[in-house]
Amino acid sequence: MFQAATMAETLKHEATHYTFAPAPGKIDWKLMKEKRDKYIQRLNGIYVSGLEKAGVKLLDGWASFVDAHTVAVALNDGSHTQVTADQILIATGGMPMVPPGEGVQDHCITSDGFFELEEQPEKVVVVGAGYIAVELAGVLNGLGSETHLVVRKHKAMREFDEDISDFLDAEMQRQGMIIHRNTEGVDKVELDEQTGKKKVTCKNGKVIEGADVVLMAPGRLPNLDGNYGCIPCVKGLHLEAVGVKQHEESEAILVDEYQNTNVDNILALGDVCGKVELTPMAIAAGRRLADRLFGGITEAKASYDLVPTVVFSHPVIGTCGLTEKQAVEKYGRDNLNIYNSTFVNLYYSMFDMEPGDKPKTKCKIICAGVEEQVVGLHMIGMGADEIMQGFGVAMKMGATKADFDASVAIHPTASEELVTMGTWGTSAQASGAKVPPLMGAPAAKPTLKST
Repeated sequence: MFQAATMAETLKHEATHYTFAPAPGKIDWKLMKEKRDKYIQRLNGIYVSGLEKAGVKLLDGWASFVDAHTVAVALNDGSHTQVTADQILIATGGMPMVPPGEGVQDHCITSDGFFELEEQPEKVVVVGAGYIAVELAGVLNGLGSETHLVVRKHKAMREFDEDISDFLDAEMQRQGMIIHRNTEGVDKVELDEQTGKKKVTCKNGKVIEGADVVLMAPGRLPNLDGNYGCIPCVKGLHLEAVGVKQHEESEAILVDEYQNTNVDNILALGDVCGKVELTPMAIAAGRRLADRLFGGITEAKASYDLVPTVVFSHPVIGTCGLTEKQAVEKYGRDNLNIYNSTFVNLYYSMFDMEPGDKPKTKCKIICAGVEEQVVGLHMIGMGADEIMQGFGVAMKMGATKADFDASVAIHPTASEELVTMGTWGTSAQASGAKVPPLMGAPAAKPTLKST
């Protein structure tokens, strides 16, 4: 749906600048839903096939602990079975959170409900300030729905670097999204039985009327760092039967750095643990856990540091490492050098508007220590999603500002901005590489197998 919204924006607002005839950019929502559902069904089939080929026995049903080594499964066909194992891994994921409030449960949908919508809403209220809220609000706004974003505080994405969240806030408004600030959340949602329209009353007294859809995508749960609006799926697992410890407020399962719970043979990973709730992070943790349990690598574990992340907002955000605020708290202001750049992507060069009005891209590099190790990298704008992956690899390897500078720029691209930022020659000539690339040094050579 992000791609569909991006294409709609291109057709409606951008193609004419390249002399193409105006296009309506109107999506066939019903047909798009059918195509998307078929694609998801196909993906699910591929995953099931992969499990079967790997010799995995798949039980479709609901599991609950009997004891530390036994799980009872109520199968979807109505039958029941039990499974006994030396090790049991809990990876049940999370589910959207719906806050309390009069009519909220009855008259709102979550991100799951978004994908079940049979027609595009003309007017929609999205409640939340995190990933899911800004992504879905951006999609709906880009596809032409009148979109209202309700945030509890002064802006969305407050946990991101302040320069990036400020930039996003300005861009969402420029694109026509209506943002309701400092609402402290939603107090109640009322349904007009005759029209089917909803009225949203916020806790600060703000009222939004005439909504076709109210989508709940609230931000972090209280006192749980890294939670982006999901509740761990633990209901019905009967964790109390085996004594697995959970976070008192969020119910997230408590694990150590090796994904061990407090029960010797029970492990957990992914959203159910409430830490870095991203699918690729769960996959990475699962791979390291498999290495440790079955691959003989006793110290294998996933690293939750320097995880490259993308938010498919409009415009897209890519980020890796510390925000400026976090870097100051960790290293002190005097130990930081921070580089910023705001520019117009070449894509917008043909746009018939004043340069100051053209969409921008913003980049930010946060360096720490005398070596200027890159500890934070943030970007918002066209291509940030694809760019961040490669730079995430470099940061994981300890790249410095000089390492970035030593990379020859690819011109003309947005990514070259990250290797040309700042005044040339002013960065410390220190490298984080095993074979430093500085001062024209040759590339590293592989160690060959003996012949």
